Amino acid sequence: MQQHDIVIVGGGPAGLAAAVAARKAGVQDILILERDGHLGGILNQCIHNGFGLHTFKEELTGPEYAARFIEQAMAENIPCKLNTMVMDISPDKVVTAMNREDGLFEIKARAVVLCMGCRERPRGALNIPGYRPAGIYSAGTAQRLMNIEGFSVGKEVVILGSGNIGLIMARRMTLEGAKVKVVAELMPYSGGLKRNIVQCLDDYGIPLKLSHTVVKIDGKERVTGITLAQVGPDRKPIPGTEEYYRCDTLLLSVGLLPENELTREAGIAMNRVTGGPDVSDSLETSLPGVFACGNVLHVHDLVDYVSEEAALAGRNAAAYVQAGERAAANPVPLTAKDGVRYTVPQTLDTANMNDKVVVRFRVGDVYKDRYVSVYFDGERVLHRKKNVLAPGEMEQVVLTRQQVEKYPELRQITVCTEVE
Repeated sequence: MQQHDIVIVGGGPAGLAAAVAARKAGVQDILILERDGHLGGILNQCIHNGFGLHTFKEELTGPEYAARFIEQAMAENIPCKLNTMVMDISPDKVVTAMNREDGLFEIKARAVVLCMGCRERPRGALNIPGYRPAGIYSAGTAQRLMNIEGFSVGKEVVILGSGNIGLIMARRMTLEGAKVKVVAELMPYSGGLKRNIVQCLDDYGIPLKLSHTVVKIDGKERVTGITLAQVGPDRKPIPGTEEYYRCDTLLLSVGLLPENELTREAGIAMNRVTGGPDVSDSLETSLPGVFACGNVLHVHDLVDYVSEEAALAGRNAAAYVQAGERAAANPVPLTAKDGVRYTVPQTLDTANMNDKVVVRFRVGDVYKDRYVSVYFDGERVLHRKKNVLAPGEMEQVVLTRQQVEKYPELRQITVCTEVE
């Protein structure tokens, strides 16, 4: 059995940032396992710009952003195994993987960082009636086919779902000469960033229909058209509101799911809202020595935040290897209430926390002129006005050790929204 100090599962932006941070923190024996043939993950197919504004203070494309971290990893001589599929992670941190060169092999790791990213929700989860003709793609699959494989996927397009990938593909299809008829969204608000709605839809005159969904797909060999209908507050179609659109392609951008089969099989405690594992402020899961970061933890809107989070996970994995297992001295739960859907992390070890802890969260609806508040045991310690809060935009608050030390008997931290 091979042995390594830190095994990083996934060679995308999270895995690369975690590996570089762990090496800089003093751990030499690091191995990255990546199932694709290239490092960089999903960024390799994201040829649009808008990446790196926080991390590098300049606007980069996805491949350029990935290349920066690949260069850092190579400069640190961090080894990686490509085309390697991780099959299992045991509770005692034995990683089982396979590839063509080594066959099936096992690695005993002192620490593991989970960086598997996320996947798209498939058509099967949507219950759309109709046949299964050609021309139905998830937005990410269409993006890969166009940007990496060099195929055109359609000429007349309808997009269901207004997540960021769907919005970006609306622009991408238009630039390739396709006609995007409409983007339909089940919810009464968009799931994407405001800047993507402006740059990808408004700038190209593509209509966005909120509170609409596809109720029928026509065509047997290939999609010939779809029927949209308005939905009510119960998200069920309203009879009489149907509209028919002739098209040969339907793109689905209906949400992302953290890729957590390995996490569940390892017996790690999962979060029902995020779809990722519960973590402490050190990004350690319920299994000691196993850390999680990036989209496998919760779906991010900016890759810059993925890299920032992953660097923290890498440093903490290095600290775990160097100092050994350390039980949380005073784990305080973070609770999401009144419009806040979840927080990451879910617990804060007040005795061993860093000088600053970033708490990221998403809201469950669109709110205007609301306050984001943080309570320590019922006492409000942070109160910040936001003109707009939307589910598509990830929010954050920063808690400091200085704040926490004023409450030596702290038992609960609550993050919520308030009208005043």
